[in-house]
Amino acid sequence: MILLPAIDLYEQKAVRLYKGDYAQMTVYSDAPLSVAKDFAAAGAAWVHMVDLEGARDGGTPNLDVVASVAEETGLQMEIGGGIRCLETAERYLRAGVSRVILGTAAVTDEGFLREALQAFGSAVAIGADVKDGLVAIRGWREQSDYTLERFLDKMQGLGVETLICTDISRDGAMRGTNRALYRELAARFSLRLIASGGVSSLEDIRALRDLGLYGTILGKAYYTGAVKLTDALEAAK
Repeated sequence: MILLPAIDLYEQKAVRLYKGDYAQMTVYSDAPLSVAKDFAAAGAAWVHMVDLEGARDGGTPNLDVVASVAEETGLQMEIGGGIRCLETAERYLRAGVSRVILGTAAVTDEGFLREALQAFGSAVAIGADVKDGLVAIRGWREQSDYTLERFLDKMQGLGVETLICTDISRDGAMRGTNRALYRELAARFSLRLIASGGVSSLEDIRALRDLGLYGTILGKAYYTGAVKLTDALEAAK
């Protein structure tokens, strides 16, 4: 299982939100590139990035930071947040990103989703952020009409390969990951699943690994020091 330490970007800083609430934001570093270099030095191969301003407002306000991480660290990167047209996706891929993550647009614009999959193939991942059983959109501020299961059925049918599933209720809460959810999804779907939200211990990482997931994202637990990245990478193997 791959382990993807996370950098959430806001005004070119590395931050974390509590349960997706922009009013509950903690700034962990004014230098996201330095954070990414620490990831690489610890042995990480991937970094998961989210442009929180892009998720809320659209666009690529932190593109310079993303490009510098790609250029200076050698990490493989995936990024989501505000990717709602082919031009934005292509801009990130040209900057050195390995995978772009479609969230709101995958729910609200099937035409764009199909175009992106045709244009970029496996370089497109889908973000399914779930709250109260429904897929949330627009920076987690709204809920769609899709249940998680119906949405994943549709994504699998369209040929999506990689899907990041976030349990919003666990994100940033340090309450452990929702193992029951990922166990059910792993048994039902053939997607490459990446677990996100609530990973707060090495035990969480080992449990997700044992479910046969493709990957898991490590966020707040790294920034608070609850989990050392070198230990987390070892646990994921």
